[in-house]
Amino acid sequence: MTIFQRLSFTIRTVVKYLSLALISFFALVPVVVCFVTAFKSYEEYQNSNVMLLPKNWLYFNNFIEAWKMAKMGLAFRNTSIILVCVLLGSIILGTMLAYVLSRFKFFGNNVIRNLFLFAALIPGIAMQVTVYQIMYQIHFIDKLYGYIILLTGTDIIAIYIFIQFFENISTSLDESAIMDGSTYFGVFFKILLPLLRPAIVTVMILKGVGTYNEYYMANLYLQSKDKFVTVAISLYKFTGPFGSQYNYICAGIIMTIIPAFIIFILCQKQIYAGLTLGAVKG
Repeated sequence: MTIFQRLSFTIRTVVKYLSLALISFFALVPVVVCFVTAFKSYEEYQNSNVMLLPKNWLYFNNFIEAWKMAKMGLAFRNTSIILVCVLLGSIILGTMLAYVLSRFKFFGNNVIRNLFLFAALIPGIAMQVTVYQIMYQIHFIDKLYGYIILLTGTDIIAIYIFIQFFENISTSLDESAIMDGSTYFGVFFKILLPLLRPAIVTVMILKGVGTYNEYYMANLYLQSKDKFVTVAISLYKFTGPFGSQYNYICAGIIMTIIPAFIIFILCQKQIYAGLTLGAVKG
């Protein structure tokens, strides 16, 4: 290796690590500021720099007040119900629909696939007027089950992930099972569905994160904020025309991060496996 090659390699390495350090800095600063602010009283927050450490790290009044005033116990309960129902519904409906579209060749199969692709390209916000009218006509506004059905039925990406996995599974498994006397339901539930575990984990990650952080539709369709409050909209209790109480907001954010962080720590192997094996192949 010549001196120019060594110099070029050193420069590339320095630039690479400097870029990683800079990106990490910008990613971690908001988290650090939020964590520091969560332990400050309102007066201390108003009279100190955001990066200045709190005087008392045992000041938990912000967490207690945020939990009570934002009804975060009710918010976590509603969000858990929504999350479980949406994930189960999306996985069951998505896998069944993908099974039919990938294994059965019938008239209109390609049309249905193209319609799903067309629907995925349309911005969701552009369809909200029509969707709201439909939800209003069938009396799903301000109903928890209506909101769950809405989120379950708007998961086009999951269907394509499952279709891609089905197309990578040999049809000889289906044929062998059917020759042995199995039904189509038996083939699906006993043979193919267990093989979709990486895809299911991928869909659970994508759909779970989106559902947990969903604000727009939750705020639009769950109008009884005292009854159907979710984690994403609970912290807006501390915002108003005369300013925002950021010490309570940051405390609430820390509490909403903790469940996701615990799930990530406990299931990180499955998450990594799902993201790597569940990627859609071209």
